[in-house]
Amino acid sequence: MHVSHLALRVTTCKCLLWALHSQLVVHISQCKGSLAQPNNWSPYSSCLEFELADFLFTHSQMSAANINELLDLWNATLLGAGSQPIFKDSAEMYKMIDCTILGDVQWENFCISYTSKQPTDNVPSWMNATYNIWFWDPKDEYESVMDKRQWEDFMSGDWVWTQADIISRDSTMHRSTFIPIILGSDKTTVSVATSQNDYYPLYLSIGNMSNKVCHAHHNSVALIAFLAIPHTDKEHVPTDTFQQFCCQLFHSSLAYILRNLKPAMTKPTIMWFGDGHYRRVIFGLGPYIANYEEQVLLACIVRGWCAKCLGMRQELDTDALYWSREHAEVLIKEFDLKTLRDVYGIVGDTIPFTSSFPHANIYQLIAPDILHQIIKGTFKDHLVEWVESYLKTVHGTTKANAILDDIDQRIAAIAPFAGLRHFPEGHHFKQWTGNNSKALMKVYLPAIEGHVPTEIVRTFRALLEFTYLVCHNVLTEETLVAVQDTIDRFHKYQEIFCQSGTIQTFSLPHQHVMKHYPDLICLFGAPNGLCTSITKSKHIDVVKDPYWWTNHNKPLGQMLIINQHLDKENSSTSQVLGSGPCNEDNGEAVDCPTSIEAHVELARTTLAHKINLLHSEMKQARTMADLAIELGLLRLPTILEEFLLQQADTEDYHDLCDISLSECPIYGNKITVINSAAALFYVPSDISGIGGMRHEYICSCHSWQNRPPRYDCAFVNTNPGLKGMHGLDVMHILGFFSFVSQSKCYPCAVVQWFDHVGDDPDVDTGMWIVHLALTANRHLATAVIHVDTIYCAAHLVPLYGTHPIPRTIKLHHSYNTFTTFYMNRFIDHHAFSLLSDPYL
Repeated sequence: MHVSHLALRVTTCKCLLWALHSQLVVHISQCKGSLAQPNNWSPYSSCLEFELADFLFTHSQMSAANINELLDLWNATLLGAGSQPIFKDSAEMYKMIDCTILGDVQWENFCISYTSKQPTDNVPSWMNATYNIWFWDPKDEYESVMDKRQWEDFMSGDWVWTQADIISRDSTMHRSTFIPIILGSDKTTVSVATSQNDYYPLYLSIGNMSNKVCHAHHNSVALIAFLAIPHTDKEHVPTDTFQQFCCQLFHSSLAYILRNLKPAMTKPTIMWFGDGHYRRVIFGLGPYIANYEEQVLLACIVRGWCAKCLGMRQELDTDALYWSREHAEVLIKEFDLKTLRDVYGIVGDTIPFTSSFPHANIYQLIAPDILHQIIKGTFKDHLVEWVESYLKTVHGTTKANAILDDIDQRIAAIAPFAGLRHFPEGHHFKQWTGNNSKALMKVYLPAIEGHVPTEIVRTFRALLEFTYLVCHNVLTEETLVAVQDTIDRFHKYQEIFCQSGTIQTFSLPHQHVMKHYPDLICLFGAPNGLCTSITKSKHIDVVKDPYWWTNHNKPLGQMLIINQHLDKENSSTSQVLGSGPCNEDNGEAVDCPTSIEAHVELARTTLAHKINLLHSEMKQARTMADLAIELGLLRLPTILEEFLLQQADTEDYHDLCDISLSECPIYGNKITVINSAAALFYVPSDISGIGGMRHEYICSCHSWQNRPPRYDCAFVNTNPGLKGMHGLDVMHILGFFSFVSQSKCYPCAVVQWFDHVGDDPDVDTGMWIVHLALTANRHLATAVIHVDTIYCAAHLVPLYGTHPIPRTIKLHHSYNTFTTFYMNRFIDHHAFSLLSDPYL
């Protein structure tokens, strides 16, 4: 094996946090093994003292100066009573936070510098620089913490079972808990206006937690290091020597940070767990969460090659065997560096950090990355760009630009929906983000339909179905068959881009990796538990927000202190207060369990849900007559009587005139108009909370959040005995209201019905089509329904056809301007599950 030409000098200086900041002193006030009790607020003297510190530091993120001013004012109000404020000043509060034992893992530091041969003159500055890496010891960090095959959380994958088989060969390992160490790293930028704006955080999690916990960010992913980012002059950046140094610096840093875990990979160690029990544990290096650029660095391969298989860079669309550690070592031993790089895509002069750890194959441990590989890579960087190129190739630049403008107008005119980002100017952004790409995926397919050939529409459909399938929390053998089918259809229909001359090759790493997803799911469980979305979300909490708390003068040391304090406060909150109540924000995941009785009782299909009327804001209408005028629905009183007869289980009279006066329902004329309803339902994906639940609003109001009118659509259970769309109807909600009849309150909705077009979804888009329903008299079909029959919100996108739409159409005009719509099954994971075949 080639030996790196770099000699890395590692010097260690263990530094407690108080040494970084003279105002902070760590005091250990209780033993590590003691468990916090509900009435034990140590080191705080009371619940109020803890909650004040938590509010000021974690929630309000108040500066020390503002804390001091607040406490001074508080002290002034207490002088007459002879009392004292809870904290004298900010320093006393920080000192109390430091006394917290929970989350008390100290930052350490080590330095790496280049010590190999240097040129005789014009020595690059990077060769004389010293690179500091700050980290937490991962061993200390986590010491405190069916009849058919299903893949769900990480521990359900084959990789864990294979590791268990390997470990069990040694009888001394028996009765031990296996803890897979999951790592993730990704550079991030906090400001473009400062000289030091790049940070390189390293995150650590363990595979023993569920994917839902990871997505809920309940301290399941920990920041354990800030890796070094070498800088040099532009002339030295492309040199092989500098590039190799950067690679080896990365791997050597990881090896050093994880060194204390290595003994416990071959011999059990006793560790204290968060539940107060001691257990024998065995560590093992698990998957590494990284985007493609990071995967190239990890696998020590040349950019453009696959980090998982032996496919040639120019022929990635063909099948190939997987990399193995043994195979790579043989190639490195037999061939020179140039051959390795040009023929096999191997960077042979870098030693991967996994080489010194048992049972660690870096090629196998590369995790799937839905965000960069599929959403930002294949969808945004490839297909969306290819559509623009295709239109210019086929129609010429002028006509293509006109079509692209109409596509943008279609996107801008799509009706709002909970959690859907609005695109007032279409899809042309100055700076794309992952959230932009995710939002565009929800609406792009119906926007291009009619402007591009069927093959392109079906290509997008296949990719969207693939994305939603692999994002499920639970995948079965049937799901894997469906995933493979989407991959096959995607590669089949995307050939139109080559045939039209739009592109020359499909040998692209982001697209190629789709082929590996079925195997990766079998290895590691549901991919949503290993996606870079998790680590990118963590950037905000541990890098970007703490950076803006600092004074920007040597901010890293201040950021370390802030993260230390945040970890203590979060650990204390979790230990003492638990996970807290359910958060019910608009279109947000909710940490409620799926087995809550009230929700199950109200279920109308296989998914639990509940509708509650919220936001009682009075409109102009105060009576039924006023509401009829406001909605332009003069038959509303008659429709309401029909609704009350149905609620009373009265026979199905064909005409209200057949009912005697004594049998007619009695109700008061006074009503309460309500602007929205809240739906809580189960979602089989990463957008749900720990219990699998999601919360969203269904709106019907003149102005939503001080914006234009918003009248949503929703699904209604019309035949609970049938699955999916066969048991549901769609309606447009004209208004929510409640009234009292015979001492009983009825929460209702005035709705306008849609009819299905056909008995199956559209063959090209995979979406059901509906149009406005009409009565026998050619009037719009309207009704009053009980909110208990509403299932959840629905999103409809017009069938735009082939002609441009007027620029005057805005998003709040959509449901009133068009008559025929797609039921958007790609608006979120819930709609996709609801409107797909049962096996999906």
